[in-house]
Amino acid sequence: MFEERVFWWAWSKVPGVGPVLMGRLRDCFGGLREAWEATERDLRGVEGFGRQTVEGVVRWRAQVDLEKAWGEHLEKNPDFWTPADEGYPRLLLEIPSPPPVLYYRGIVDMSESLGLRPLVGVVGTREPSEYGRRWTRKICRALAARGFTVVSGLAAGIDTEAHRGCLEAGGRTLAVMGTGVDLVYPPRNVSLYGEIVAQGAVLSEYPAGTGPDRAHFPQRNRIIAGLCRAVLVMEAPLRSGALITANLAADFGRDVFVLPGSLDNPNALGCLGLLSKGAQVILNEGLLLEMLGSIPPVDVAEVGVGETQLSLFEEVSSGPVSGLSAELMQVFQVISSQELPFDLIVEKANLPASTVSSSLLQLELLGLVSQLPGMRYQRC
Repeated sequence: MFEERVFWWAWSKVPGVGPVLMGRLRDCFGGLREAWEATERDLRGVEGFGRQTVEGVVRWRAQVDLEKAWGEHLEKNPDFWTPADEGYPRLLLEIPSPPPVLYYRGIVDMSESLGLRPLVGVVGTREPSEYGRRWTRKICRALAARGFTVVSGLAAGIDTEAHRGCLEAGGRTLAVMGTGVDLVYPPRNVSLYGEIVAQGAVLSEYPAGTGPDRAHFPQRNRIIAGLCRAVLVMEAPLRSGALITANLAADFGRDVFVLPGSLDNPNALGCLGLLSKGAQVILNEGLLLEMLGSIPPVDVAEVGVGETQLSLFEEVSSGPVSGLSAELMQVFQVISSQELPFDLIVEKANLPASTVSSSLLQLELLGLVSQLPGMRYQRC
């Protein structure tokens, strides 16, 4: 009997079935293995599965030798996660279209997957000014020194400066690629790719051998936004993939920070537009770190898949908190020293969102709970 992860991969190969539809299949049938065995009639009952889509699924299932295809896939792609795997990044599960298969190469750090080590995305133009390059390196060195993992896209320009600044400080960096993890684009970043794999990791939703395609890069931007607690836009013109990443981050409930630039610099106009829409301004490294939560330096050891490192984040037992109303106590008991997103708190507390929101504000005022970027909360 195949594991659930096999069916995440199998469904990802079915023409016309993307991450959103796969999520609906899972919700409808309780798992993708059960969905794979569903009848044509049952599939028609799933939202988004019209006649042509269902007929395509039936044809695909009939013609594929799942055992053979799975074996061939493993030979070419030994390292990957699906949402059924422990190593799959938890924050990605919060977005509407998490990649069904996430390939990786490099050093795995489970504290990143579990959300215990904060990830910050850094994006921008491929043709930055000297000012943009300098501040990108400066900020990424500061982030690395404070224990953040820097995430970018291995592209020319700001992405390259972000990865290099982090590596120079001895930090971890992740590159989300628009190709397979075995192909480097642009080719001139081959050396940088090697450094990232040796000190961090590269990620992609595309299997080995997938070359660059213009359609892939906007898609990978949602992964950068989804992985991170916050996204920094360092320099971007009005038409820039970095703005796509920033808008997606805002949609996902992440914080967006922008390096201000000059009105005379076309590559700063996109950043100024984000500021006018409510993005937070980067004034210096210290204030940025403070806004990101002032997380202290951490020494994260290498952790293999299937292992977890929680020693720095273990639950601290506390005595009973007296004087809280029943609703406040119900919300407070859900919160732990590990940060939780607002929607998960609502789910666990089993209370209306408005009640939870009000309770969290009162708990903050009492000094019992602190709010972190991205509508995430933890005990003080």
